[in-house]
Amino acid sequence: MPNPFVPKRPVITAYPKMPEAFTEAEAMSAFLKEKGMEVPFGSLNDGDLRKRVKKGEFDMLIAVGGDGSVLRAGHLCAPSGVPILGVNLGRLGFMIQIERHEWREYFEKLFNGEAWIENRMMLRAEHIRAGESLGNSNALNEVVVARGQNLRPVHLTASVDGRRLTSYVADGLIAATATGSTAYALAAGGPILPPELRNILLVPIAPHLSVDRAVVLSEGSSVSIVVNSENSVFSVDGQPPTPLMEDDHVDVTVADVTAQFVRFGDPGYFYRNLTAHMNENSLGFPR
Repeated sequence: MPNPFVPKRPVITAYPKMPEAFTEAEAMSAFLKEKGMEVPFGSLNDGDLRKRVKKGEFDMLIAVGGDGSVLRAGHLCAPSGVPILGVNLGRLGFMIQIERHEWREYFEKLFNGEAWIENRMMLRAEHIRAGESLGNSNALNEVVVARGQNLRPVHLTASVDGRRLTSYVADGLIAATATGSTAYALAAGGPILPPELRNILLVPIAPHLSVDRAVVLSEGSSVSIVVNSENSVFSVDGQPPTPLMEDDHVDVTVADVTAQFVRFGDPGYFYRNLTAHMNENSLGFPR
């Protein structure tokens, strides 16, 4: 088993649009106070709390909400190396082990030294126009280059490590992490990758008479996606899209920061969690 992890300075954040998340966060803070720990709690969007996380005041962040909350927590915590413990109040919770009614039991395990840290690769996406960088951002799930409001497919060329891979006529192309392989990439027909893998996954979205298979790149490889048509945008982890022009590049590499998650039990938790969620869609149908 990996080395045990016991936090000493946790903080609790709640998804701002979910009132019940604040109720649970307050209950968690009270529970930990009984254990002799003063643990602040607040909105995931609270500016002061976010500054304190970035300064490294805390050694664990408890994110109360759903996968989206954990995703936002990942962006906040990765640069400071702060591990995240998710508690699921959402619908699916692919990235979360703990359900709403279980957190007291898991908090006991946590402070008994039964938790460990799982590292998950992130991506760095850089937008380049005419040889100049227009900005970059990190992704925990995926970078997507896709059509904008116009319904016509886009023409894209993907190059891996400076060598042309293929061209796509499609609604878009997803460059995903192993974490993102259970998100948009899965919906687009991609494979599920084990969470510890540090490979980029390329998945076309609704390809038209072009390569329709996902490609898993070698560990350490990078991909450059070139836009060969108008009406394109790119988005990182579902954030509002950025418009692209013809001949723009979106270069995707492995980020120099890693998202860390607090886990319990053996590493096989991932497959048990996954199959439980995948089977939910078959409930209510004849077997």
